[in-house]
Amino acid sequence: MITTNEILLRAKAVSQNAPLSCEVKNKALKAMADALLRNSDEILKANALDISKAKETVSQVMLDRLRLTTDRIEGMAKGILEVADLPDPVGRVVQSSVHKNGLLIEKTSVPFGVVAIIYESRPNVTSDAAALSFKSGNVCVLRGGKEAYSSAYAIVKALKEGLRECGIDENYINLVEDTTRQSANELMTAVGLVDLLIPRGGKGLIKACTDNAKVPCIETGTGICHIYVDKEADLEKALKIIDNAKTSRPSVCNAAEVCLVHKSIAPLFLPKLYDSFYSSDRENKVELMGDSEVLKYINVTPAGENDFDTEFLDYKMAVKIVNSAEEAVAHIAEHSTHHSESIITEDGSTADYFTARVDSAAVYVNASTRFTDGGEFGLGCEMGISTQKLHARGPMGLNELNTYKYIIKGNGQIR
Repeated sequence: MITTNEILLRAKAVSQNAPLSCEVKNKALKAMADALLRNSDEILKANALDISKAKETVSQVMLDRLRLTTDRIEGMAKGILEVADLPDPVGRVVQSSVHKNGLLIEKTSVPFGVVAIIYESRPNVTSDAAALSFKSGNVCVLRGGKEAYSSAYAIVKALKEGLRECGIDENYINLVEDTTRQSANELMTAVGLVDLLIPRGGKGLIKACTDNAKVPCIETGTGICHIYVDKEADLEKALKIIDNAKTSRPSVCNAAEVCLVHKSIAPLFLPKLYDSFYSSDRENKVELMGDSEVLKYINVTPAGENDFDTEFLDYKMAVKIVNSAEEAVAHIAEHSTHHSESIITEDGSTADYFTARVDSAAVYVNASTRFTDGGEFGLGCEMGISTQKLHARGPMGLNELNTYKYIIKGNGQIR
């Protein structure tokens, strides 16, 4: 087994090579996408092995995060091709000015260098992260969870095949072989070898990285997303949006976990919500956990002490009645992870109040939180959803995987 330190040393060496041109990178990305499709059978066999091992330990919803299908592999390849079609961020002049003495000062976009990504059970992250890192001029070191290692290995093997076909060093993409906590700790503390660490996963992983990392780290992922149904909401529109936000894919970070309902519409709206989620013809019913006021209108599970602070990632949703939009905003401020929140209202001034005061990476009006996604935002795919304010916020695409430096051009000027 190649040690994590050996992988980091190789990655650092590659990151110091001359930058690849946009044309070369795009050609390689297309070869990587082709290699993924060409190796679909091998990738699916590896994924079946992961699924078999995980069946006894994870829920059906989490198994869905882990599972690959032919369609999902095709989607991964499509994501790579979309990244190839995007403008190259490397060398972009972000800002330019001329000093009074004639110096040309250009703030120029440049790669970080070695980007390490620690993630859990979603194999598609492997190809997304590799494609974005490569196009943005970085070298990636991928450290997936043990539950998805066979899938990640098969995916990386295919991507490296694409690089070799184009005569490019395969060490632009690296997979850590050690899936114990030791390798995660090594990445967190690899000062001088890792230029940026991105954890992508559950609350425990994110906290471990932000608490222990000695290298620059971006906080991503955890999503306690709220939908507030205002007194001026279109109730049928609200039901449709909440259904989508909760059930279209409950295991992802942009799925809604909490529904706040204005007290004046609660008697009418809550029974409708109950009927929608507990309908006999619904394959996956949603368990609602309501506060004491909600229980006056619908017979659901009483909300526990931690239910408004839990990312369920399942067919579960906490529901609370609030007296005003101000109370909804206050509740979100106290309980949100600053990922995505939505208001359903036909009142423009209330919508403006909500968007101005809710401090999250994505704030919606009359739309599902499920749109917080790099592909949906036109970024091709994403490295993760940053819930912090420095250096990136929201879906992280190519531009967020570059930092900048100042390039100053003169003609003999001295100070």
